[in-house]
Amino acid sequence: MEHEIADPVGTGRDRILITGAGGQLGRALQEEFAADGALALTRADWDVTLPPPDVQPELVLHAAAWTDVDGAEEDPQGAAAVNVGGTRHAAELGAPLVYYSTDYVFDGAKREPYVESDPPSPLSAYGRTKLHGEGAAGESAWIVRTSGLFGEHGGNFVKTMLRLAKERDEVSVVDDQRTSPTYVRHLAAATRELLDRPHGVWHLAAAGDCTWADFAEAIFEEAGVGVRVRRVSSTELGRPAARPAYSVLRSEKHAPELPHWRDGLRACLDRLR
Repeated sequence: MEHEIADPVGTGRDRILITGAGGQLGRALQEEFAADGALALTRADWDVTLPPPDVQPELVLHAAAWTDVDGAEEDPQGAAAVNVGGTRHAAELGAPLVYYSTDYVFDGAKREPYVESDPPSPLSAYGRTKLHGEGAAGESAWIVRTSGLFGEHGGNFVKTMLRLAKERDEVSVVDDQRTSPTYVRHLAAATRELLDRPHGVWHLAAAGDCTWADFAEAIFEEAGVGVRVRRVSSTELGRPAARPAYSVLRSEKHAPELPHWRDGLRACLDRLR
């Protein structure tokens, strides 16, 4: 198999392995670590529910994940196979691992920013599989909890809103879930900084916070489209999986700081244009 990104230091092996390279975070990690020697594997290259390939990386950036929150509620075993079993397989490569977790490991009852020492209490099957994945990552892992990822590639809230803006004059968006939408390129850059920190749990999310309805209005404003946002409750929307009402993440450990979510939105829209 030939890979577009070669090993620049001549060690005879790829220094960094990126899983889930076809997704929005995996693509951002490829760009951030392009000069460091990376083996970027899409699901077609390695389905992480299967044993790992015969490679010996020095670092694994594990971006492969089941991200369909409602789908996990309908197929918890399938989600666990990816988020828990897949992480265990990534850890079996024997290299230090960066595992990307989620704000959905919390139940939202705190109503103020969650820090690394707060006890998790997931509400959904998705949140439970991501929390169990944290355990499967092993002791030599950086556990990165983040929130509301968006970028130019893959499916995400920003791209969904832009698509809906072409189809209708009004969209209904929940206004009782508060988080910090995080641009994947900012998260990838923060990942590089994190590698100088000790292993363990870290919260890396955009500065600022908003509801999803606030975020939708910002998307339409920055994109210059005249779509109205109808603010609705989670109950009114009626999704299968429960989400935390408040899941803003902050760090008590002096984690790398990310730009404000609105700066991430502008950067994303610039690239989409």
